Amino acid sequence: MHQLTRFFWFCSGANFALLKRAPTESNKYFGIGATVFFTGVLAALAAGYALFTVFQSLVPAIFFGVLWGLMIFNLDRFIVSSMRKKENAWAEWKLAIPRLVLAVLLALVISKPLELKMFEREINRKLDEKKTEFIAQSKANLAKGFPEIQELESKIDTLKSEVSQAETFRDQVQREYDAERFGEKTSGTSGIVGLGTNAKKKEAQLDAAQLALDELRKRNQVRVDTLEAQIRQFIAFRQAEFEKQQPGIEGFDGLAARMDALSVLTTESSAMAMANIFIMLLFIAIETAPIFVKLISARGPYDELLELHEEKVKLFKGEKWTKAKGESEARVNYFQDTHFYATDLNKEKTNKKNKAQTEAEIAEIEEKWRRKV
Repeated sequence: MHQLTRFFWFCSGANFALLKRAPTESNKYFGIGATVFFTGVLAALAAGYALFTVFQSLVPAIFFGVLWGLMIFNLDRFIVSSMRKKENAWAEWKLAIPRLVLAVLLALVISKPLELKMFEREINRKLDEKKTEFIAQSKANLAKGFPEIQELESKIDTLKSEVSQAETFRDQVQREYDAERFGEKTSGTSGIVGLGTNAKKKEAQLDAAQLALDELRKRNQVRVDTLEAQIRQFIAFRQAEFEKQQPGIEGFDGLAARMDALSVLTTESSAMAMANIFIMLLFIAIETAPIFVKLISARGPYDELLELHEEKVKLFKGEKWTKAKGESEARVNYFQDTHFYATDLNKEKTNKKNKAQTEAEIAEIEEKWRRKV
């Protein structure tokens, strides 16, 4: 239990030495640290699921999920530990506003992958509908991309229509032949029963129509078989193109697609929209809880000790700065004094030397002048 307490103290960013001197603050920072830790755990789970939908592999999803969770944990720990309890409440809130905004952004990032997991069944159903639409659209586009199939089918229909017309003519001749044999009086028959002259003519016409029909069937069937073979080739090409597009359609289940499906679902269903909002609010509350705990909690002994320690550091810094500044000024004054004294001494030596040299030159000139005189 002691190790767990120290671990959550570490998660809260508290100073162990100061916190041990304020035992009444132990539970508060235990709770803050636990909130920060479990927020990091939720972030790791959310990122792991989101990355699994991207990579479709468990190992990179776990690795990057843990990395993301540690980053969120460290960021939350920094946000909480950097807050200080002040005498002025407005000063605390003014400093906390940027941290709250950052916490809300983190909550939105963390909550989205978990929302996708919670509504996974509904999202899968919506994705299946979208895939069906893509398949139908792909087939329609491919049908437009192969107009040769429609042209060949139209030619086949024309050939079959010719055969059908020939069959209709043969049937008409057959009915006239039967009517002539059985003595039915029509506009094209004599009305005499038996195989007379007219009946034999009708029979010859029937044989000719049947022969023409058989020949047309054979001839058109060869052409139909050829056209159907060409159609099968084009259909094979179209199927190959569709199979190329099929993996892309089947793989339409990435992170962006699921987020789009969730957006559509929340637009279509007010219940899902409310559930989505409540989930986001829940994670916002979890993420901002450590900050609000720091804000609403009273100023305790730990805060007093922490402020005292920081003020001592400031005083120590001031003392060191004053001492260093004094020593620096003393060194500068000493340097200036010694430098100026050496300069004056050198000037005096130079002047004496110049004066002696000048006097020697004057004496030499006077000596030369006396000799000439």
